[in-house]
Amino acid sequence: MTGTLPYFSAAGPEPGSAFGPGLSRPVALAHRGFSLAGLENTLTAFRAAVELGYSHLETDVHTTSDGELLLFHDRTLDRVTDGHGRIHDLTADEVRRVRIGGTEPVPTFDELVAAFPDARFNLDVKDWHSVPSIVAAIERHQIHDRVLIASFSDRRRRAVLKQLSRRTASSAGTFANALLLVLGPLLSVRALVSPVRAVLRRALHDVDALQVPVRYRAIPVVTPGFVRRAHEFGLYVHVWTINDPAEMHRLLDLGVDGIVSDRADLLKEALQARGQWG
Repeated sequence: MTGTLPYFSAAGPEPGSAFGPGLSRPVALAHRGFSLAGLENTLTAFRAAVELGYSHLETDVHTTSDGELLLFHDRTLDRVTDGHGRIHDLTADEVRRVRIGGTEPVPTFDELVAAFPDARFNLDVKDWHSVPSIVAAIERHQIHDRVLIASFSDRRRRAVLKQLSRRTASSAGTFANALLLVLGPLLSVRALVSPVRAVLRRALHDVDALQVPVRYRAIPVVTPGFVRRAHEFGLYVHVWTINDPAEMHRLLDLGVDGIVSDRADLLKEALQARGQWG
């Protein structure tokens, strides 16, 4: 079962135990670290999450024009830094001169790995330019067991997986998630069970988790049926980005396996209240 991958087992019993989708402690993921001051994707934010007790850090990667792998969400520096321009068009030296929130440098992936040697990293590969650089970084640090590869693009996600020397965990892109959402209900139609299951197994063959929003525009995504079908395929359901405690409890009652949150403090409190923290 995919649930025995070390990336997931860090949140529960050791591989080979009963830990799996729908069982044991949910994975709590600190979204771009934790900073009430808006210092997202900084070492300060990741350190704050780790000090709260988080083992899973969600982040994003972009690559500079000269190949430096950085932790940054946007394509451009403009929204959260005192700099301007597309990261792909800038050198590492140029990016080193800018500050997130006017105070914090943009960290490199190497700095993240060095700073938090026991953490798990949920890595959203934001552009094609970062495919070779993230592969090289994972291989260089030999952290396959501590990484989950994510991307909205299934093609980009698979391009990373194909170049790695050994398996990492992986979450579905938009297309694979949409297939389960649309085709999943057809599994209740007896005449369609076999062909639909075959299509879904092909689409999800290299997927361990479905990382999804509660809804996509007006379409509900995380429903009891969606969670149940994901578990039937041996997949985790992680929901983003949940900052309201009442919604956290509702989703956990629904049986989701993980929550991604900007409010790492509130998510920790919700899990503590349920006896599902630590």
